[in-house]
Formats: sequence, C-alpha cells, structure tokens
Amino acid sequence: MNIKTLPVGPYEVNCSILWEDPEYAWVIDPGFDVEKIVSILEQNQLKLGMVVLTHSHFDHISALNKLLVGRNTPVYLHQADEAFAFSPLNAMVPYLPTARPVNLILDKNDGDTLEGGGLKARVITTPGHTPGGWCLYFEPQNLLIAGDTLFAGSVGRTDLPGGNWDTLSKSLQKLKVLPDETRVICGHGPGSTIGAEKRNNPYL
Repeated sequence: MNIKTLPVGPYEVNCSILWEDPEYAWVIDPGFDVEKIVSILEQNQLKLGMVVLTHSHFDHISALNKLLVGRNTPVYLHQADEAFAFSPLNAMVPYLPTARPVNLILDKNDGDTLEGGGLKARVITTPGHTPGGWCLYFEPQNLLIAGDTLFAGSVGRTDLPGGNWDTLSKSLQKLKVLPDETRVICGHGPGSTIGAEKRNNPYL
C-alpha cells in the first residue's frame, strides 16, 4: 500500500490518498485544497477510483465537488450523515456548502467492506462525533483511518449537532479490540497506534 497524507484547509484535516494499483486510488476526506489533492494524483499518475468520507463535517468534505469535476467516481458515506453533509447549514467561511454527488453510495454499514484497486477495508461504524461517523480498518496493513473518532491523546468532540458522548464512548470500545500495533491516521494532527492510545489516551 502507498499512502500520502496531507493536511488540508484551515482546520488541517488529514486527507489520505491510498493506492496499490495506480489505476484505482482512494481519496479519503477531501476537505479543502483540491489543487494539492489533484497534484498528488497527477504526480503519481493515479486515477481516482473512489472517495470515502469518514463523516459529514464541512472540513472533511468541502473539496468533494471540485475533485469530482470530469470524474464519474463513487463516493461512500454512512447514510446517517447524508442529510447534514449536503445541507446548506454545513458550511463556514471559507468552506462552501457541498452539493450531493451523483454517485453517492450509502449502503455500507458496520462490518461491511470497501474494496478496489487491490485494497480492502472493513467498515467500523463509530457514531458519536456525528451520527454516521465510521473508521476504515485495513487489516493486512495494520492501518486504521479514524476520521474524527480518535486522535492522538484525545477523541472527537461531541458538543456539535448530532454528537453524543455516550454513543462515542461505545464506539471507542470497538477500536480498543484492534491489535496494539495498528497504525492510526487521525482526522487531525499526528498519527498514533492503538497500543499507544490504550496506554496514554484518557478517553480509552
């Protein structure tokens, strides 16, 4: 697996570009700075195969429409986050509202898999930060893309609309059972491992 993770936008969301086959790259959380995302695709001669949104917040999805121009690409999001994701309320300058993409796919749930271009991830639904938040677990690579569910030393906030601490707390228990050596790409900030978070994160 090849991984390029770049912070995008004023909130420095970690947008990840993953690929095994250059004909089918994954882009996860294209939150802003579409030019930077496209530049990585072009520099590595990658074709966009799918886009995955870990949750609905504007800072994770706002480059989506620009990224999809001229592309017929599936976009995966949990159905519980659909309404807010594409609401005009889901915006804050300089983040503009995001239009619902034509190829939006909402049928994945806990335990389902996303697969393409030689990569395969298990969906772990982790509501609490948003009603439809999820993580992607690439078991062969010992990699978890956690969105805003889990940060190094912290967790996603639950005081925004749709957030719920009790729900997030239950979601975090799903992540604790992953192998300690599992690398974690967080939605913001530095990465970590499950083992390090179990030892040091007060919320786990």
